[in-house]
Amino acid sequence: MMAKKLILFPYNGNAIEAIDCLNDEYQLIGFIDDDKTKHGPQDCGYEVFSRDILQSHPDAHVLAVPGSPDSYHKRRNIIENLYLSPERYATVIHPSARVSRLAKIGYNVLIMSGVVITSNASIGNHVCILPQTVIHHDVWVNDFSLIGSNVLIAGHVHIGCNCFIGGGSNLKDHTSIGDNSLIGIGANVLKSIPANVKAAGNPASIIGDLP
Repeated sequence: MMAKKLILFPYNGNAIEAIDCLNDEYQLIGFIDDDKTKHGPQDCGYEVFSRDILQSHPDAHVLAVPGSPDSYHKRRNIIENLYLSPERYATVIHPSARVSRLAKIGYNVLIMSGVVITSNASIGNHVCILPQTVIHHDVWVNDFSLIGSNVLIAGHVHIGCNCFIGGGSNLKDHTSIGDNSLIGIGANVLKSIPANVKAAGNPASIIGDLP
């Protein structure tokens, strides 16, 4: 079976880590970035291109993984501005990740090394899950959300759209995180967090609002 061509977007930490998640299913062409100062060959062995490569390689799939704690709220706009059909997006799962056959995984999803996703969990579209995170049964992670490394999400947790869950945090069972909210690094979420807020601490409490 011929490998599918793949382009990573943008040239950031998530995309560089995605290189190690690839298997024989994909042949990496390079990266796209809107920052012209990044264009050209890079130390990772691949080149960064402008968006023109989307037209010159119309058969290539795309894995779009923008976002950080400072910019995650812009992920939806950044990804949608690629103007790609769902069929062009890739889903990449590291060979060491363990994903239940009863779990549901959307498109444009990156699941990094050591991640465990158990029975009946549902991962939406445009989601990025960093290494060593465990997502238990009946969890919902909705579209455009980012889950940090070493996060433990207990059963029946509902994470809204466009959320950021900081590394090392723990989410108690049957809690929810509202749309667009950010959970700080190492937080212990013992009760539900509403939409459009920042929460941190042990136990997690609201420390600010988001627009």
